[in-house]
Parts: sequence; C-alpha cells; structure tokens
Amino acid sequence: MTTAPVLPMLVKQTYAEFLKLLRVPAFSVTSIVLPSMFYAFIGLGQAQEPLYRGASVTFGQYFLASMALYGVANVMVLGFGISLANERGQKQDLLMKSTPLPAAVYFTAKALSALAIALISIVALSVFASIAGHVQLTGGQWLTLMVRAMVCSIPFIGLGFALGYLAGPNSAPAVTNLIYLPTAFASGLFFPLSLLPHFLQQIAPYLPLYRAAHLVWNSVGVPEDDITADWLYMGAYTVAFFLLALWAYRRDQGKKFN
Repeated sequence: MTTAPVLPMLVKQTYAEFLKLLRVPAFSVTSIVLPSMFYAFIGLGQAQEPLYRGASVTFGQYFLASMALYGVANVMVLGFGISLANERGQKQDLLMKSTPLPAAVYFTAKALSALAIALISIVALSVFASIAGHVQLTGGQWLTLMVRAMVCSIPFIGLGFALGYLAGPNSAPAVTNLIYLPTAFASGLFFPLSLLPHFLQQIAPYLPLYRAAHLVWNSVGVPEDDITADWLYMGAYTVAFFLLALWAYRRDQGKKFN
C-alpha cells in the first residue's frame, strides 16, 4: 500500500475512534471530569496555602500539576487499556482483521483519539483550577505543564495497550485499577511524598508516575534537581512498555491465528 491513502484513512479512523470514546459516558465523563472532581475534593480547600513552609509554590499549583498527569495517564491506562480488552471480548479485533485497514493505522488512531480526550481533560482541569481555586501560572508555565503532561502520557499508552491484551474483558477493570491507583498514590500525586509511609518513599523513585510527576511539578515551579534523569527514566519506560505491548499483541494474535 502506498503512503498516499494512509493519511486520509488515519484521519477518518481517528475521528471515528474519538467519537466512539466521546459517546461512552462511562469513559468520556469519567476521564474528563474525574481530575477536576479530585481537585475539588482535595485541592480547593488549601489551594492558596504554600506547598511547604517558605515555598513559593502553592498547594493548588502542585495539585493542579498532579491531577493533570493523573488525568492523562488515567485515560491511557484505564480508558485505553479497558477499551482494548472489551473490544477483544466482543471480537472486534477479528472484525478489523478482515478489513483492509492496516493494524498500524488502527492502533495509531486509537492512541491519537485517547490523546485528544487527555488534552480535553487537562483543559477542563486548568479552567476549573484557575476559576474555582484561583490558581495563577504564567503563560509559559501553562504551556510547559500541558506539553509535559501530554508527553508523559506516551509511555502509558504502551502500558494501557499491554494491559488491554494481557487482561480479559471481565478482569481488565480490576487489573488496571489494581496497578494504576496504588502507583498513583505511591508516586505522590494525591499527597506529598513526605506524608506517605517510609517504604513507599523508598519505592517511589522507581515508579513511572513518580518520574513523570517530577516533570509536571517542575513546570509549575517546584524545584527538582534530577530533571534529566526523569526524562531518561521516562524514555526507558516508554521503550519497555511498548515492547511489552508488542509482545502481548503478538502473543494474542498467535493464539488466535496460528
């Protein structure tokens, strides 16, 4: 197949996948509203308080960055992963196999549509935090936060992809929540790491959400001294998760077609 018809095919498939996600309230509403809801429950009451004594960063700014990351990773791990598992359970992957749509276009379209939902989630959260929590950032900080959160979502596409092919449609919600939610808490997304048990503080530096959190916290002014290491960790996690996803996909296809 030449490259000429691939782009229009990708655009149409991405639009179709985006509409499909948007029309499922259990996914779209949860993905877009949940970060803002957590911000309302936890962040609003102390939004103007300093993050720690003498800090120039407020808790509201810190928690905005945390929930931005939580929102985009949530879309990829829970939404993307569970969606794939459900489609496998409904045999949609077998149906797509019988069409001329290349697998690469199909999965790229799913990833792009999930990224679009993640971006909407960040925008909704940012508007809510700025209006309800009176969070103030410079234009550069808003842009950096948004870009870093979106870039940090990429490795979680691979993780969601892998979980979607390793877990069944019935077990996928439980498996993904069992993996994602504890690591979100252990990474300091909901409460500063200093408030967590000592053993979690020891584990946190090896968690992908912790490294991604450093990058988004830094974008709102939290000083971090190992940003380069954080980017390297995220690059390594990206490679590892996509390799795991590729192995899971080939394993599943091998069972069905060999």
